[in-house]
Amino acid sequence: MAAPRRLRGAVMWDDLLAAFGLMLVLEGIIPFLNPRALRQTLLRLAQLEDRVLRIAGLASMAGGLLVLYFLR
Repeated sequence: MAAPRRLRGAVMWDDLLAAFGLMLVLEGIIPFLNPRALRQTLLRLAQLEDRVLRIAGLASMAGGLLVLYFLR
């Protein structure tokens, strides 16, 4: 049986903290499993133009919003 829901604002904070914790776990997988490849990738990313990084960031945010839209 599921735990009783608290006030709506408290539930939002619980969801936000759970999402943040999951993000930290997922972002920690690559440096833990293959730090050398991560370092090489970051060096390549540092050489990209700002415009390319901005487009990649925008695409990532749009993808995340689509996932949230369809899940919620």
